[in-house]
Amino acid sequence: MNSTERPMLVDRPGKTLRELTLEKMREAILDMRFKPGARLVERDLCEQLGVSRTIVREVLRHLESEGLVATLPNRGPIVAKTTPDEAKQIYEIRGVLEGIAAKACAENQQPGVVATLESRLANIRAAYAENAMSTVLAETTEFYRLLFAASGKDIAWGIVSSITVRINYLRSMTIKTTGRNVEGPRQMQNIVDAIRAGDGEAAYNAALTHVRNASSIAQGLLSEQADAI
Repeated sequence: MNSTERPMLVDRPGKTLRELTLEKMREAILDMRFKPGARLVERDLCEQLGVSRTIVREVLRHLESEGLVATLPNRGPIVAKTTPDEAKQIYEIRGVLEGIAAKACAENQQPGVVATLESRLANIRAAYAENAMSTVLAETTEFYRLLFAASGKDIAWGIVSSITVRINYLRSMTIKTTGRNVEGPRQMQNIVDAIRAGDGEAAYNAALTHVRNASSIAQGLLSEQADAI
């Protein structure tokens, strides 16, 4: 580029009000501040969030595209309910794709990947110790992003990414159950140990076992919710 030419880089400002509102609403749903089936009244949300009705409507439409909000005839938007069968399907997808990624990661043996995954696991354990559940969710998502990146399974990660919000909705429930702060990281450690050993089959099975255990917990919790309604 000629030294007299001005760079075309566009400076990006901080997050927009819409993006901040979306994050707040998504966090409120994941934290169960808004329970499954609860009505989301635009007027009330405007007052709680301090934003315009236009922004609230845009955010609700976005959350609907993520599967966290549903719009019912004559009722309007509500917090979407996930059925045990839907959860089972989400976990089945996770189990297969994460198992494939873990196997490939073990067989690829990329330098530094084990240390990187260990670092994320340490962050997850620390977040559990501090009862910082939003950090547990963020670090767990990053753990799997790094796992898929090291495996080279970009298309598989694209599929998982498309349902990450729904995965985190279920994960936000399971991580709070008794003993999950110990069992979850322990099962993830088994994945990392198999990758370190270069044992693809063990890595696949460890990933699948972790997902199946989470699936069983989630389906039990969702069945309890359904019975309570």
